[in-house]
Amino acid sequence: MNDKTETGQKSRKEAIEAQAKLRRERAAEKLRENLSRRKRQVRARRSGQADETNGLPAAKMDES
Repeated sequence: MNDKTETGQKSRKEAIEAQAKLRRERAAEKLRENLSRRKRQVRARRSGQADETNGLPAAKMDES
């Protein structure tokens, strides 16, 4: 193969790997946020406080 093709393939592969790494990092951050939120909910329930949420926003009925 010629050098341009190999270099192009390497840079494309590196770009794909970088995107995959960013996706994994974002997913890990979301998982940490979710875990933290769930832990706060459990602690609130244990201490007898009400949940911060009040049902699902999409399930609320319009009270007009």
